[in-house]
Amino acid sequence: MLPATFVSGQAISSLSAREAHDAAQAGTLVLLDIRTPEEWRDTGLPKGAIALDAETPGFEVRLAGLRLDHRGKRIALIDRSGGLSSSLRDKLAGRGWREIVAVRGGMLGPGGWLAEGLPVVAYP
Repeated sequence: MLPATFVSGQAISSLSAREAHDAAQAGTLVLLDIRTPEEWRDTGLPKGAIALDAETPGFEVRLAGLRLDHRGKRIALIDRSGGLSSSLRDKLAGRGWREIVAVRGGMLGPGGWLAEGLPVVAYP
């Protein structure tokens, strides 16, 4: 059986919402919600996620800090429907980031966090 980080010799670039949830609960992954505060208030945050709006100044610097604080763990980006997470993952991969993955379906898309009935917490 291949390690969870590889499929056919290639690093995994996305996870299902359930896979991300399970890995976050197991402590092997950092879940990062990159939506806006308005979106967090509308739906809540995935349980265990860190809220960091991708549009805020210094986003990549703060992301680098999270990476240093959580050495050896993948960082899973979750957004509204999966598109922003995937494009941001690709942009970061072009800059040498290898441990970033996107959550397929995001919060609201098909197969996403809410569709899977995964836990959320209220955002203040």
